[in-house]
Amino acid sequence: MSNTHKDLEFHVEDAGGKTQYFKSWPKALELAAAVSASTGRAVNVDVVAWSREAARKWAGDAGVEVFEEDPEASVHERLVVRVESQGRIA
Repeated sequence: MSNTHKDLEFHVEDAGGKTQYFKSWPKALELAAAVSASTGRAVNVDVVAWSREAARKWAGDAGVEVFEEDPEASVHERLVVRVESQGRIA
């Protein structure tokens, strides 16, 4: 998964309920993991591809196929991040 293209965005809802927008996958994942760890809830990371090229950059030929199925879709792919403690492991 490549994380940079001018037409590729990652949308993450922060702990306060405000959507944050990122051009970098690692930054989006970092916020999602931090929010999940601090709130105990699953956090959606919405991948938004505004062009075929962005879809290809994100997921290769399979990403282009998904994009071409519905180019007007508001979310290209939704990933769910959940961080949960399983306690100490002996």
